[in-house]
Amino acid sequence: MSTVPEFRPADPGFEARVRDSFGRQPAMRLIGATLGLVAPGLCEVDLPHNPQITQQHGLIHGGVVGMIADSAGGYAAYSLFPADSTVMTVEYKLNLMAPADGERLLARSRVTRHGRTLTICSLDVFAYKADREIHCATGLATMICLVGRPDAPRSGAPR
Repeated sequence: MSTVPEFRPADPGFEARVRDSFGRQPAMRLIGATLGLVAPGLCEVDLPHNPQITQQHGLIHGGVVGMIADSAGGYAAYSLFPADSTVMTVEYKLNLMAPADGERLLARSRVTRHGRTLTICSLDVFAYKADREIHCATGLATMICLVGRPDAPRSGAPR
């Protein structure tokens, strides 16, 4: 029987910091994604179906599935980081197991190993259609903690 690790965030204000950072992502606004649950080492990103993000078969594009999985992983890790840091993805691998066909998708990430510099997260994406939950993608991500670089827009970057 496996247990879920419990983590203590380095910053008691982690949830507000995570939500602020997510709110500054034009890419998430573009696809219509919203931030759901945020807890220490856990994050969910919700995405309603939109024909503008589908591929030729009417399914949500695999690249978009990767976007929300990556963001969920980044923010699950970021929830544990110090206040004066930022997060960036080092690597992620995603297996697309079923079509992303539903009224909405939910990406859920949980930290599995939190280190001083690198944090490893599990990634899962579920499609919801007609009261059914379909596990459509799973993966693993590595995130880096960049201490001393507060998460803020770079000068000259569009907002």
